[in-house]
Amino acid sequence: MSSSVRIGDIIDGAKISVYQVIILTLCFMIVLVDGFDTAVIGYIAPALREEWGLSPVQLAPVFGAGLFGLMIGSLFFGPIADALGRKRILLLSVFLFGMCTLISAYSPSVEILTVLRFLTGLGLGGAMPTCITLTSEYSPARRRMIMVTLSWSGFTAGLALGGLLAAQIIPVFGWRGVLILGGVVPLAMLPFLAIFLPESARFMASRPQQQNALRKVVERITGEDWRDRVILPDETSARTQTSISQLFIEGRAVKTVLLWSAFFCSLFVFYLITSWLPSLLKDAGYDIVHASRIGAMVPIGGTVGAIILALLMDRLGPYRVLATSYLGAALVIAATGYLVNDLYLLAGAVFLIGFGVAGAQNGLNLVSANIYPTTARATGVSWAMACGRLGSIAGSTMGAWIIAAAGDTSTFFWWLALPVLIGASVIFALYIISLGQRASLPGASTYLS
Repeated sequence: MSSSVRIGDIIDGAKISVYQVIILTLCFMIVLVDGFDTAVIGYIAPALREEWGLSPVQLAPVFGAGLFGLMIGSLFFGPIADALGRKRILLLSVFLFGMCTLISAYSPSVEILTVLRFLTGLGLGGAMPTCITLTSEYSPARRRMIMVTLSWSGFTAGLALGGLLAAQIIPVFGWRGVLILGGVVPLAMLPFLAIFLPESARFMASRPQQQNALRKVVERITGEDWRDRVILPDETSARTQTSISQLFIEGRAVKTVLLWSAFFCSLFVFYLITSWLPSLLKDAGYDIVHASRIGAMVPIGGTVGAIILALLMDRLGPYRVLATSYLGAALVIAATGYLVNDLYLLAGAVFLIGFGVAGAQNGLNLVSANIYPTTARATGVSWAMACGRLGSIAGSTMGAWIIAAAGDTSTFFWWLALPVLIGASVIFALYIISLGQRASLPGASTYLS
């Protein structure tokens, strides 16, 4: 007689296997090249302006098109991944952004580059949330924070790598060489992803026709024979609700809106800085090499911050750590404008901004992956990211206007601190809601607190 067990109990109860490490590594690599290709336009912007004689306002549509594509890709691919599977959408997304980045290297004009950046953004927008969802679903609850953090750190590492490599490649091969590298690497990864990356175990558990494929994956995780056992999904709720509607039912509506607001504020600041800081520093007298290296301090700080904040979140809960991180980042941002003339102090401040804003973004990703059921998880992550992309579009396209309207560097950074303060307030509101839910449900998990 066959026995049955839920997929979540299997993953949570088993030791972390080599197979799960492989999955994590592959997702890290995808997110790394995603981050590289997302930020590459900011690092090559000074060279683009010089070669094509562009003003910051003329270059703004290139930033906006890529980020608009990211938003549309997040909105579009998330529900499809929930319906058709994470792996298919992930492979399609990687192919799309890799191929379009490669073609972008041969753009003859800013108009064609703008179109290609939009298409690149579609793929980038589909890959990131799908990777986060897949990593979360293959991580045991006791190690989920650090495993998702390691996956997300690939994004900030890719951003940093973009700045470091751009500083070396552009003087020798020009800005086109950076785009060629950003296109070739993800395309070369595709065969390995197709062979070694599995479909989501939780997705397969919700499809009875995929039981045999699921058993093989579970056997690789546990090292046991599962031929005579039935693997059940974690949730038993009816699937009559669409994945989008599940974001707003069962008490999730207010949390969803607050989460979206936090994503908007966080990515507004993050993309404004990563898009415009190299150009701002070049106008302040720094050469391309130094401007790129200082700009790379944002994602480097984000990578370090993601890991350290993850360890704190495991002990204290995400909401308290995130609110404190954003508050500290706002204070550093407000002071940064007074440090522009000191190379080392400026680099240190930019590092701390990345630590507080980009590092905390990882915590938001985990929150979005954990407040929604499996049947809507990819949608929940991708739609939260889409709201963040809306913020990134606003930040990147308004950068030139904000710099001009501020009039001086110190005022510009004071203004930039405001949305980070709003983000801290929103996270605090989520914390208050979580306390109320814990009070009404004494047996509920205290992880998201």
